[in-house]
Amino acid sequence: MRQAITYELLHIDKNSGARRGVIHTPHGDIQTPIFMPVGTQATVKAMTPEELKEEVQAQIILANTYHLFLRPGHELVKEAGGLHKFMNWDRPILTDSGGFQVFSLGPLRKIKEEGVEFRSHLDGSKKFISPEVAMEIQEALGSDIMMAFDECCPYPSTYEYTKNSMERTTRWAVRCKEAHKTVDKQGLFGIIQGGFFKDLREKSAKDLIELDLPGYAIGGISVGEPKEEFLDILNYTTPFMPDNKPRYLMGVGTPDYLIEAALAGIDMCDCVLPTRIARHGTAMTSKRKSSS
Repeated sequence: MRQAITYELLHIDKNSGARRGVIHTPHGDIQTPIFMPVGTQATVKAMTPEELKEEVQAQIILANTYHLFLRPGHELVKEAGGLHKFMNWDRPILTDSGGFQVFSLGPLRKIKEEGVEFRSHLDGSKKFISPEVAMEIQEALGSDIMMAFDECCPYPSTYEYTKNSMERTTRWAVRCKEAHKTVDKQGLFGIIQGGFFKDLREKSAKDLIELDLPGYAIGGISVGEPKEEFLDILNYTTPFMPDNKPRYLMGVGTPDYLIEAALAGIDMCDCVLPTRIARHGTAMTSKRKSSS
């Protein structure tokens, strides 16, 4: 069956590992490396779709499965024609699995092999997300790129906890692939976990690559650790990722981290930071600070 997402490698810098490529999606091509603005609840805050296209020149945006599952609900979005029509966006969309948000709920959630039980941060109602449910939600949303449901370890975590979490993430990725029905319309990316233990990162990457998914992400870093630890794991993990598929570093948005990611050979990054600080009067720009 034809894959919805394919990657074309255009150039790689032999000294740094930085690379240029194109991700082909059902809603258009994405020139990489690329930063994805975050529209958590199907809107990039304080920006219109027209501004995203014309001013920011965004090629792809990210929406969040967890938040859309709670409100307004994936079935309503599906009835509206999917995320693209719902938010008036005709370019590619990536949906996060919701794993990070669920696991950040702390005492409000309970992890089981079947999935995660949690209480909504909106009204306290009991909810459940499993790999199968995550696929159902994202298929209803109609994003171009879906993320496998994973467990993001807090920092710091013990080796034993991290190992169990990483192995569960791999099992959940297998279940996501088995539940994924829209292979020709949506691409499923796996998420490499393993905390800050290099042997676990290597095993996670190798096990997920065996699933032959259309793309792979690095999760569970940039979660509060010192920068040197971030760089160590980033540069250790990236070489295990396939050359012929997109590489996505999750949750990174500061200028220095974006540059480090590109130098490491990462194709995609996302973060709420640029729009969050913009709403408080700070703009990220390639131009120097005005003297006026």
